[in-house]
Amino acid sequence: MNEFNETLPLADFDREMTLHELLSSINIESLASSIEILLGDNYCLKTSNDEVVMGRLLTGETRLVEIRPELESVGCLIVEKNIDDKLVDAVRKILELLLKSSIRYLMASDLHLQTVQSDYHDLKKKHQALQESEDRYKDLAENLECRVAEQVKTIDRAQRQLYQAEKLASVGQLAAGVAHEINNPVGFIQSNLAVSKKYVEDFFLFSEILGKEDDVQVLRNAWKQLDLDFTVEDFKNLIDESLDGAKRVTKIVSQLKEFSNVDHSKVEIIDVNDRIVTACNIAELEINKKAELIQSLSTLPGLKCQSGQLSQVFLNILLNAKQAVGVDGRIVVTSLYRDGNIIVEISDNGPGISADSLSRIFDPFYTTKDVGEGTGLGLTVSRDIIVNHDGDIVVESKKGEGTTVRISLPVKT
Repeated sequence: MNEFNETLPLADFDREMTLHELLSSINIESLASSIEILLGDNYCLKTSNDEVVMGRLLTGETRLVEIRPELESVGCLIVEKNIDDKLVDAVRKILELLLKSSIRYLMASDLHLQTVQSDYHDLKKKHQALQESEDRYKDLAENLECRVAEQVKTIDRAQRQLYQAEKLASVGQLAAGVAHEINNPVGFIQSNLAVSKKYVEDFFLFSEILGKEDDVQVLRNAWKQLDLDFTVEDFKNLIDESLDGAKRVTKIVSQLKEFSNVDHSKVEIIDVNDRIVTACNIAELEINKKAELIQSLSTLPGLKCQSGQLSQVFLNILLNAKQAVGVDGRIVVTSLYRDGNIIVEISDNGPGISADSLSRIFDPFYTTKDVGEGTGLGLTVSRDIIVNHDGDIVVESKKGEGTTVRISLPVKT
């Protein structure tokens, strides 16, 4: 029973979170830039333990504003005494809104992980129960056909649950990387909007002068004093950067939406390279942190398949490769068409797999990873999907020489 008591390390769901924890899901540099636009560098953000997390220590007369995203204070904002109350209150509200969103995000992440854990251990128990049932069926002769049919239905239901559990586990591994990649463009879009607001205010001031003055020289001086030549040029750059950031967010969401259709049962003719690129783009959110991802794709004929399931296979193997390689690692994805088959290879320069482990890698729940880093279902599910497409999957590896996963899919006319 001990194997079912293994749990992943989770934070207490109802505990008070520290300022450091809440800021972990926020782009600190973008937040600091936004605050500096409003307050300059005349501020200091401290934790409840008097630790500085943003800004600088102030030497003059200051005032302290507590930051309360919920009922309890998590820190304080210290500003120079002469700073406008409205600006200070605006910064306080921005910080509390961001930290409140961070609280919800962290709570949702913990709840999701707890749910995945519960499903994972329940499925493990069901799998053990199924194995015990199979042993009993071997000793039974009466009503064998009926019993076998009933067992097949049970296994089919369990397999669908395993597919769903592995899908959720993959999404869970990607959650942090996705959040970071979305926070980056959102952060500089937010910063650009703040600067753009200042530019609009400058134009509003000039419009007021324009309505009162007819003297061209006065207007020229006002234009120069407000530095509107620079504002006009920089305003366009801010818009271009913000549009680029919005496109990046749209691309990430589109890729995740495409991957989320792994349960889509419709058979269609696709270009396998498209699914490889989608899986690489999603996995790259995590892989880029520690490895180089190289794609070498050849022109392929169309393949009749369940495309969402193939995307899940490619993503499972890429995430396995990412966990295997160290810093400065390399993952290479290649595709080619040979002898009526589409061949996809995913290779890494990680530490490789021992001969003993290599013979068991397709066994359900077998994993060489630490507790909490894998369910042991990725390759099992991937093999089942490839076999259902009348294909073949082979893993080649030697200790210290990296690993190659080769997938072969027959092209049917």
